[in-house]
Amino acid sequence: LLLRWRRRRALWRKVAEAQERQERSLVRMEAAVQRFREQHPSVSVASILSLPLPELSRKLRDGSLPPDHVFYAYVGKALQLATETNCITEFLQESESQVRKAKLMEKQGLLYGVPVSIKDSIDCQGHDSTLGFIKNLNKPAAEDSVVVQVLKRQGAIPFVKTNVPQSLISYDCKNLIFGQTRNPLLYTRTPGGSSGGEGALVGGGGSILGIGTDVGGSLRFPAAFCGICAIKPTGKRLSKRGIMSGVVGQKAVAAAVGPLAKDVESLALCLRALLSEDMFSLDSTVPPLPFNEEVYSSTKPLRIGYYETDFFTMPSPAMRRAVRETKQLLEEAGHTLVPFELTNVDYVIFNYCVRGMFADGGSSFVKKFEGEMEKGGTRLFFWLAKAPHWLKTLLCWISKPFVPRFSSIIRSMKENTVDEVWSLHQEIEDFCHQFISQWKKLNLDVMLCPMLGPALGIGYPAKLSVAVSYTMLYNTLDFPAGVVPVTLVTDEDEEQLKGYKGYYQDWWDRTLAKAFRGSVGMPVAVQCVALPWQEELCLRFMKEVETL
Repeated sequence: LLLRWRRRRALWRKVAEAQERQERSLVRMEAAVQRFREQHPSVSVASILSLPLPELSRKLRDGSLPPDHVFYAYVGKALQLATETNCITEFLQESESQVRKAKLMEKQGLLYGVPVSIKDSIDCQGHDSTLGFIKNLNKPAAEDSVVVQVLKRQGAIPFVKTNVPQSLISYDCKNLIFGQTRNPLLYTRTPGGSSGGEGALVGGGGSILGIGTDVGGSLRFPAAFCGICAIKPTGKRLSKRGIMSGVVGQKAVAAAVGPLAKDVESLALCLRALLSEDMFSLDSTVPPLPFNEEVYSSTKPLRIGYYETDFFTMPSPAMRRAVRETKQLLEEAGHTLVPFELTNVDYVIFNYCVRGMFADGGSSFVKKFEGEMEKGGTRLFFWLAKAPHWLKTLLCWISKPFVPRFSSIIRSMKENTVDEVWSLHQEIEDFCHQFISQWKKLNLDVMLCPMLGPALGIGYPAKLSVAVSYTMLYNTLDFPAGVVPVTLVTDEDEEQLKGYKGYYQDWWDRTLAKAFRGSVGMPVAVQCVALPWQEELCLRFMKEVETL
């Protein structure tokens, strides 16, 4: 007991030191902004913050806006958001010297002088990538991740790192080190996760461009919950070198790195910059596919598949309305909308997603928590991973008639043999080809899908791991998928929510109904999907939805 007490004390000391560093970061930001304002009292911060990214980058490149004016405008706004939502874990102090150098350098790169926020799990030289784990504190990255290197070569200035949930396997945003991040639109709501710090910072206007990752909706949840845009590219379209993963080594559910921004044009500009020779030379495993301008700027009418529900997670009234209204607007604009029938989503979620991510019975996931004081928002998976096989079998059998989804999760958490893992990967590949065949049979260009929303109350995502069905499907398929906010929750949506029952009418469905309540005025998004490697077409479709 004494040894355990001493160990816990040492861990709390590490946490306290990290929190002090976070506090010092904010103090440094405040001092830097104060200094700048005293030296440049006439700079109009509001007019800088109101500029969309394409216009801002043009002004930076043509010299009509100095990079330090832009930088300190965003540092000031980011500081305000950090105070309100607790979204920033660290200020990258070297960014100040980068700004000074940028003023003297030739104005090169598509993102010259643009301040960019970076998710905690993406390596920045000299800074921790914690994933919310105490064991990862005081282990600064030896070098920048490839994505950060390319951003810098394109003239961007990474200036802060942002908060994540412990382990990243959650769509809330809380860990024991840095605490809970709040939604900038309503502080009682989660900003989503795992790129939740990015969602809060970009959504609140404290960053004009953020970089996050996505393994089950981790870019799309924060964007949808905070009323902004994001795109999850095909897994290998952008380099993941130097990016920490929640479950290392699994290949069943494709992870991706991508941008978050206020509008689609900003996402397109970011991908133009990232899909450059720098990316292809720094990581030769990334296919050398530069941004296809012709596809993105095309005005050809699209043939669009759509569905209102996946028959697994019942959409909230606002989600259903968002798809219907978007469909109608697209039809009025001259596009063709074709119903798409989704089947067996329950099988995909349990047998491909859960089983694929925890194919070792969850033992590698459990190892990540060794020596930690908290198990974050993943207690169910953690408990199931630690439970003996006989207990899982018994629970699976007992719960099947009453809570079939719980029974399916338990069954999916068993340890697989190598042969079974290979068979699973083959099955996922076959499913992907079947999905593409159905897509091509209907001659579709893109797909319009629901996106979970509005933002759930803080703490609810930990109780609702099953609600990731709308997003995780496209990680399993490895299709590019983006989100665009299209509407706000109305009083009528709130009234209709009283009749929400769910498809299974189990504890999860009842909890989800509660989590949706009290959301009048909160944003609701739709998901825009394209076939693998067609990010430009996905963005073109997102742009169309945004414009309409």
